Amino acid sequence: MSDKARAAHDEAAASLHLYPDGGASALREKIAETYGLEAERIVCGAGSDEILQLLTKAYAGEGDNIIQSDHGFLVYKLAAFSCGAEAHFAPEKNLTADIDEMLKLVDDRTKIVFLANPNNPTGTYLPEAEVRRLREALPDDVLLVIDAAYAEYMEALDYSAGERLVNEFENVVMTRTFSKIYGLAALRLGWGYCPPAVADVLNRIRGPFNVTAPAQAAGVAALDDQAFVERNRSHNREERDLLQQQFGGMGLDYIPSYGNFILVRFPNEPGRNADDILSYLKEGGVIVREMYPYKLDDYLRVTIGTREANRKLIELLKEKFSRD
Repeated sequence: MSDKARAAHDEAAASLHLYPDGGASALREKIAETYGLEAERIVCGAGSDEILQLLTKAYAGEGDNIIQSDHGFLVYKLAAFSCGAEAHFAPEKNLTADIDEMLKLVDDRTKIVFLANPNNPTGTYLPEAEVRRLREALPDDVLLVIDAAYAEYMEALDYSAGERLVNEFENVVMTRTFSKIYGLAALRLGWGYCPPAVADVLNRIRGPFNVTAPAQAAGVAALDDQAFVERNRSHNREERDLLQQQFGGMGLDYIPSYGNFILVRFPNEPGRNADDILSYLKEGGVIVREMYPYKLDDYLRVTIGTREANRKLIELLKEKFSRD
């Protein structure tokens, strides 16, 4: 995390006997200032996961369905199940969300379409024009939720996190998080940018003190340290490129990523398959993410870590896959 965020968190922690601001007013104003948004449309939550769950609770229920891409973030499915709704999965093309396939699944019971952009865990993305095409083809009573958790890492000119669509339409929500580039995952801090009517609904059903005071203070300070964000973005770009080069040199297939992780495919061979490599890396002090819950059994998701951690990963993998 940013040193400024850490200091603000520690200062706020000296007043834990006081309740936090239930409206997260300073944080919402700072988010609005940083990203050029309207503060009254912003709803803060305990991670963007809470916003995703509140949206599903508010708009989907027994007999309804939500739609997501086949290898999209599993919180969408879990949120639907918790409300008695079904989750329908649209086939992807080259591990990328396919708008036409998603639209084929829309029926009169569909309440929400979730789109992670860039997607977790594949690291792929859709350009703004494709996301707009999805929105324009949806019925007005279906909510499009754009999960832009990794937006700060994006540098492609044809990408947009979704705020323009929120401003333009009454059925689009964008969610964001402080867990990724800001490094505040343990504080559980996220937010949604919504049409006014949706923001009103979320504020009616969320807990009155759902974001702690130290988290709010750290979030404001983190937003005030954009130099830290730029350093993180630069580090992520350089280290991601290096790791992808190394994976390719070892003969490992990977999905070119636009996030802070890389999806790597391992051969179906004893000692070198995904399960065995997962255990092998853990024994060597490196933790990566297994992918079988996402129906990607041959893959592991590798987060871009510190230079030291990345070099350790490369060293361990070269013992198994070096072509020398």
